Amino acid sequence: MSAGRAHGNRQKHESTNPIQRRLIGEFHRHVVRAVEQVNPSSILEVGCGEGFVLSALVDAGVTADLTGIDLSESAIADARERVGGRADVRVGDARDLAESDTTYDLVMMLEVLEHLDDPASMLPVLEHLSDRAVLLSVPHEPWFRGLNLLRLKNVRRWGNDPEHVNHWGRASFRRFVDGRLDVVDVTTSFPWTLVLAEPRRAASGPPPPDAPAPESADPRLRPHHD
Repeated sequence: MSAGRAHGNRQKHESTNPIQRRLIGEFHRHVVRAVEQVNPSSILEVGCGEGFVLSALVDAGVTADLTGIDLSESAIADARERVGGRADVRVGDARDLAESDTTYDLVMMLEVLEHLDDPASMLPVLEHLSDRAVLLSVPHEPWFRGLNLLRLKNVRRWGNDPEHVNHWGRASFRRFVDGRLDVVDVTTSFPWTLVLAEPRRAASGPPPPDAPAPESADPRLRPHHD
């Protein structure tokens, strides 16, 4: 996690603005609902930052084993203070963890992909780490920038956060994820888009025209239909 992203993440979650707090609270509720849909026994959050989402999962009664990794030592120090012994948080790189063949039922990467120079290269890493499901979120553009403009934030950049180098709308983010993973559900928690997907273990050709729509490999996950 870069210094800019670490500052922005903390600022976002610790804002005293009642509207901002309501938006963050609703985002956390969407994450909890996605976790409940998967019903995992183990969860890894890649880019967990200061542990705000992990703490929200614990507060919501999620009983899965929780692990969080982040590149920032200072963010992990804050996360340890926030979650205590309720989650295993440590400095680490998802690419290194993937090489160890450690896997988790659910792998989450929330509010990170928009910061990466090569976000597509992260999808196979997350797929390798996941046994069953991957949960991703990014700002829903252009609404995220529009909301910043309404708050007179980053006006000279047309509302864009300086550390955001990628921008997706709801449909374009679904297409981006579907290029590597099987999308199960797409939801919006204004101003963010969340995608729940499954690992695509092996490439396969398209089904015949009269074949029924495939069901999720996991019966607890249901495909999303636009």
